Amino acid sequence: MNFSLRIFIFIFLASWIGKAQSDLTVNQIMQDPQWFGTFPSNIEWNEESDIIYFDYNPEQQLSDSLYQKRLKNKSNIEKVSLTERKSKIPAYGDYNDKQTQKLFVKSGDLYLYDKKKKSAQLILDLGERIQSPKFITTSKYAFISRNNLFIYDADLGQIQQKTNIESGSSNDQTSKKSEKNQWLEDENLSLLEEVRTQKENSELRDKNKELFEGEKFVFYLDKKRAFNFNISETGQFLAFQTYEPSESESTEVPNYVDASGYTKLLEARSKVGDQTQQRDLWLYHIEKDTVFKIDVSSLPGLTDLPSYTKNYPDREWENKEREVSFSDVKFSSTDQQAVLSMRAQDNKDRWISLLNLDTGALETLDRQHDEAWIAGPGIGSYYGGGTLGWLGDNTHVYYQSEATGYSHLYVHDVKKNKQIQLTDGEYEIFNPQLSLDQNSWFFTSSEVHPGERHFYKMPVMGGEKIQLTSMEGKHQVSLSPDEKYMAVLFSDSNTPEELYLKRTKANSSLEELTSGQSDAFKSYDWKTPELIQFTAEDGAKPYARLYTPDKDVDKKAAVIFVHGAGYLQNAHKWWSSYFREYMFNNLLTDLGYTVLDIDYRGSAGYGRNWRTGIYRHMGGKDLSDQVDGAKYLVDNYSIDPEKIGMYGGSYGGFITLMALFNEPDTFAAGAALRSVTDWAHYNHGYTSNILNEPHLDPEAYRKSSPIYFAEGLEGHLLIAHGVVDTNVHFQDVVRLSQRLIELEKENWEMAVYPIEGHGFTQPSSWTDEYRRILKLFESTIGK
Repeated sequence: MNFSLRIFIFIFLASWIGKAQSDLTVNQIMQDPQWFGTFPSNIEWNEESDIIYFDYNPEQQLSDSLYQKRLKNKSNIEKVSLTERKSKIPAYGDYNDKQTQKLFVKSGDLYLYDKKKKSAQLILDLGERIQSPKFITTSKYAFISRNNLFIYDADLGQIQQKTNIESGSSNDQTSKKSEKNQWLEDENLSLLEEVRTQKENSELRDKNKELFEGEKFVFYLDKKRAFNFNISETGQFLAFQTYEPSESESTEVPNYVDASGYTKLLEARSKVGDQTQQRDLWLYHIEKDTVFKIDVSSLPGLTDLPSYTKNYPDREWENKEREVSFSDVKFSSTDQQAVLSMRAQDNKDRWISLLNLDTGALETLDRQHDEAWIAGPGIGSYYGGGTLGWLGDNTHVYYQSEATGYSHLYVHDVKKNKQIQLTDGEYEIFNPQLSLDQNSWFFTSSEVHPGERHFYKMPVMGGEKIQLTSMEGKHQVSLSPDEKYMAVLFSDSNTPEELYLKRTKANSSLEELTSGQSDAFKSYDWKTPELIQFTAEDGAKPYARLYTPDKDVDKKAAVIFVHGAGYLQNAHKWWSSYFREYMFNNLLTDLGYTVLDIDYRGSAGYGRNWRTGIYRHMGGKDLSDQVDGAKYLVDNYSIDPEKIGMYGGSYGGFITLMALFNEPDTFAAGAALRSVTDWAHYNHGYTSNILNEPHLDPEAYRKSSPIYFAEGLEGHLLIAHGVVDTNVHFQDVVRLSQRLIELEKENWEMAVYPIEGHGFTQPSSWTDEYRRILKLFESTIGK
């Protein structure tokens, strides 16, 4: 062997040994998620608190099935048979005061479950759908059917209709027949004596009934539709809402690969600005046999103009009453009072008000105003919801508010009109629930750390909190009906959710009930991302997950992953819903990349100011946080500033586009997946919160939409999108691609996935997409 050949072999071996490799492959991590195991979800208890139900898939079927763990035999996991599933008592329903019986609806029929007898009895099968069952007494059951309130007396076996709500209008009932139809009826009656007699007798009976009972009150819906019925505790009141079907224009998404062989149009959502809808709240007073329309004009600030209107001095703005959405009406147990939450449809205000049940008048207890938008845990949304109810004394109302900047739990003394804050601090409260005896609260909180979730018990009027969980990660707790046990879904950064059991005491231990990781998953040494904070340009300190490579393979190149949804938390200490990206970030780290995953401005988990930091400018602070994260890597990990890339989907794809277009000196390459390119084409419920409406605040949309900044593209861009995406439409990237063509941009390409929607379902699509992403980084910043 000559000298030059030996030198060549030595150089080749040295370069091969130093080349970064990974035990992971894109094919492996993007295959069906069943490859890394089966994990429980959707936890429920049986009524007797001795069986835990959960969805599971140990047999690797196409989808999860229902399984159970019996507390008397915790070593066995049993699949619930079809017969058992059919007889299983639903989680929803209404309990009697002693919690011994439960009313519920199954397949539209009314059932009564008796805990002592451990049996369910069919109560009513009307042939019409029954909904919203409620105990009035131990033997009287209220329910809704055909838009009306009925009460069934089990002792007498009688059903009484308590309301008269009908579709159409009174004019429909008394409308004059056409001349032709009137002639036909008159001619028919003149020929058929028996038919004429029956008609006359029927009219006479109706007149006598009116004389004896008085004129029947009927509430006509006209063109409106009724929904969201709330029955009072004694059945003397019914609250319900109405809306008139919207004529807003919906969109259509073409499916080019329909099974029929023809192109089919999929009906999809409307666009932002098309969804504001008049909703009305009504109170049916049974004793008075009348209906009140709830007048919202007394709500403080209802006609206030939002501050952004000052940016448009040339437009005439009218101080008019804003449209309002309503929560459920919550009646006190004595039916003396009721409370509800209302939200301005422009998202700037939320009111908690008492409802006078005699007059329908409102008395405001609390107004939460936000010049950005009202949101946060337990606050509710455009579509309703939120924490709200009565304490057992019928004097205090409870709710959550972001008044301090973080969502906390409050009670309000309605007699003294005094608000009492029960929790306080730079953390958030999630899913508070009252104990059975009404003396305590149970809730989840981020008090220990923004990236952890723990379960607590606290006295009903506040005081010392007892932390009932302790492991570092996330505890998703389902209390047993008797409150003696907690079924806990627990996970940490590297471990998917497993089911645990724990007594509802601080000093009791967690007992693991499932262990679903596959051998293939266990065989890889998954990296625990370091949870860090860095300082942004305005002094804020975003949290981020940091993955660092071994020194011997460090490329001095970095990739920033941007989570989607905007209002979502991913820099935490539990198993990420972005598990594919977590695995891909591990692969990138094996190959020598440093990876950063930032909870940028707009992310969940950090209070009101963090959430609203993107108001009227998406692609502002949420993007500058990515830029500052890149600078942090350059300054602290010696990353080459010319070798930084980015990828993300949905909102993450949007940020990637904004980064490539507006920060080309920072980001050399990026993969934008299922990206919003023009916010004026996205949905109403999400977008109007942050950017208002496009025809009212066009400035916010123009500075927030990537399509307006496409001329700034200098680096290498991959665009990937599903053709049948009914959330972020394929139209978004089609319009952007045309813009890039017109701008004569060269360093971009687009991958199209004909059968995929917003969330890909096929492993082949995931694999193709992430092969392209890896190729992009390896051929640009990874060289």
